[in-house]
Amino acid sequence: MAGSRPPRYLLVFDFDETIVAENSDDSVLRAAPGPLPEALRQSPRAGSYNQHMQRVLAFLGEQGVRPADFRAVYENIPLSPGVAELFQFLSKHHELFELILISDANVFGVEAKLRAAGVRSLFRKVFSNPASFDRRGYLTLGPYHSHKCPECPPNMCKRKILTEYLAERAREEREFERVFYVGDGANDFCPAGTLTAADVAFPRKGYPMHRLIQEAEKKRPGAFQAAVVPWESAVEVARHLQELLRKK
Repeated sequence: MAGSRPPRYLLVFDFDETIVAENSDDSVLRAAPGPLPEALRQSPRAGSYNQHMQRVLAFLGEQGVRPADFRAVYENIPLSPGVAELFQFLSKHHELFELILISDANVFGVEAKLRAAGVRSLFRKVFSNPASFDRRGYLTLGPYHSHKCPECPPNMCKRKILTEYLAERAREEREFERVFYVGDGANDFCPAGTLTAADVAFPRKGYPMHRLIQEAEKKRPGAFQAAVVPWESAVEVARHLQELLRKK
């Protein structure tokens, strides 16, 4: 809207086990009419997990799982504790926060859940692996991009996505006072490493992102620049943001 102030803060969300309480790649198996073959039951120890999920989705398609079945599973994944309350807070203060989501799941599943929860409109951008239905009605999956980061899976480096997004917004004359990052996984540690002392990382307590931050701090105190606020309920994230607004 002409004349409106740009958002002051960027809030970055992960999806699996952050916004939702489960790993959606596991959740989607509820659509299967029976157990997976032995070869598909275990995550690959070598190679790409994204390619593994391509094979899993192809098998589900062969078993007759169709678009409506996939959509129903994704829509019914439960939200993590406190996430509904956090989104209520962000909806009330939408003019202050720009929201993006970066997820190594798939864009169909992520957007289906966000729409079912009534929060898709809060997000300016969703970055996730491309997914669509082919003419057979099979859900097909691809890699998000390629990159050279040795720490991340070959199909997605969240640090690359976040840094490119911030550079793009800066070119559009949108620079943020602070960046907030809400996540849980090992692949959230990499982008959180780009945060500055003005920013805040919100790792889910006891999950890999939290443990990696703690380990990094032990090895090199001060190397992780952002403030760290662990959470068990996303209400704790909302409270921290509310306190920040009070101080302004």
